[in-house]
Amino acid sequence: MFILYALVIGLAIGLLAGGRPAGVADLRIRWSWLMLAGLMVQVFLFSDQVTSWIGDAGPPIYVGSSLVVTVAILANRAIPGMSLIALGALSNLAAIIANGGFMPASPGALAALGRVESTVYSNSAVVPDAALAPLTDIFALPPWLPFTNVFSLGDVLIGLGVIVVIVVAMRRSGDGATAIRAGLPAEA
Repeated sequence: MFILYALVIGLAIGLLAGGRPAGVADLRIRWSWLMLAGLMVQVFLFSDQVTSWIGDAGPPIYVGSSLVVTVAILANRAIPGMSLIALGALSNLAAIIANGGFMPASPGALAALGRVESTVYSNSAVVPDAALAPLTDIFALPPWLPFTNVFSLGDVLIGLGVIVVIVVAMRRSGDGATAIRAGLPAEA
């Protein structure tokens, strides 16, 4: 849910900077279907019904879906801001792989939200002596915000990248530039 805030902030900054929302529609993101497929796998993966059904397959499915999303993001690195998103995705992927298919969450960050360790497979789990601890979910959004959750440095980089992608796309709209493309030739 952290990305939802980045979307709203990006649109607000883009509008304040004189951008046009139509610029976002001009984005041509390669392999967007692959990104969405990987993200949808994660949405379903972390629902209680699916989690109880897949059992020990959860961690490899999480790693695989994260890898798929990261590859699709890297294919779009020519779009301004996508490199930040890729760095964040790689950071998260490194932490997930280093911790056996789990994204560790600090007990303090979970406690700040009034949550305890999950008893089913989840995208955030308390892991004793987490590897790459600075890259794990060590931060928490304020509990008064809607959709509050714990998040990592990688999530911050992803959020900043999303903001840059949106703002740049909105600012390029209507300035005579053709569609922003990920390494594709401009239209004549």
